[in-house]
Amino acid sequence: MAGDSDSDTDVARFIAEVPKCELHLHIEGTLEGELVFELARRNGIEMPYAHAEEMRRESPFHDLTSFLVGYYRNMQVLVTEQDFYDLATAYFTRAAAQNVRYAEIFFDPQAHTSRGVEFGTVVRGLRRAVVDARRTLDLHAELIMCFLRDFSAEYAMATLMESLPHRDWIIGVGLDSDERGNPPVKFEKVFARARAEGYLLTMHCDLDQPGTLDHIRQALDVIGVDRIDHGVNVLDDPTLLAEVVERGIGLTVCPISNGFVRGSAWEGATKRLLDAGVLVSVHSDDPAYFDGYVAECLARVHQETPLTIEEIATLARNAFETAWLPATLRARFLAEIDAALPG
Repeated sequence: MAGDSDSDTDVARFIAEVPKCELHLHIEGTLEGELVFELARRNGIEMPYAHAEEMRRESPFHDLTSFLVGYYRNMQVLVTEQDFYDLATAYFTRAAAQNVRYAEIFFDPQAHTSRGVEFGTVVRGLRRAVVDARRTLDLHAELIMCFLRDFSAEYAMATLMESLPHRDWIIGVGLDSDERGNPPVKFEKVFARARAEGYLLTMHCDLDQPGTLDHIRQALDVIGVDRIDHGVNVLDDPTLLAEVVERGIGLTVCPISNGFVRGSAWEGATKRLLDAGVLVSVHSDDPAYFDGYVAECLARVHQETPLTIEEIATLARNAFETAWLPATLRARFLAEIDAALPG
């Protein structure tokens, strides 16, 4: 049982029906195997596997580093503006079926420009998909441009400058990829310039990285982020946890992908953060690789530590509350959550 009156069946129904907001979703991480091979054929690219099922079977990963190997290998099939449009449209269609009403999606331009794809090709394809999703699916979305932290700060600054002609299409910037040896302060000047240009700021603080608590402090106090992606290690430091609560910093937690990084030791982390008063919300990260979109991620949290329907509603509200939304649209989505509550 999830609580005194909420059965697992009732909770599952509410998870399916509640309006959702995705804030931690890498669009390249929604590249399902079937689309990998469709785009490979379209662009004349040879893959080391014969079909999608073989790719899944022969590409195991056990940590962030091994995950990134396959992640970057597969995205080489993304070449044309239409490829990026098709990638995002496939995600939006699937997300809308799970009642995702709003999404702020990460994209990694350096993963494409570093192999010869023009920045404009990437962002135009994604932007067209965003516009069409609003028109055809009533799903609102924005783009967040992430810098790859294992590249140089100079390359990140150059990418930031390259983004400025498309400023109206990009709501904020983030930082992702391999965190080892690449602390937030490495990109202090880049994020300061991004803030000056009007971008909102978020940043990955992945699980159990060397110096992870110091990285979270840098993100808060040096970079001045508006949100933190992951950040679950605040549970290791009561003082830092209290500061995150006091400052109203949202944590975008990804329970299924976290399980691949740390395993069962982090089971129940979302509930612990929720009970501590953190503005924690649940997201899918790279769902094509972790076999779970946002509804499955909420179900995983309930499986780890049974939640009440009201607690799930709070997780949904937290996502909209910490989203970079206009007040009128936020109020609309929050009202939809209230309307979805039973009774």
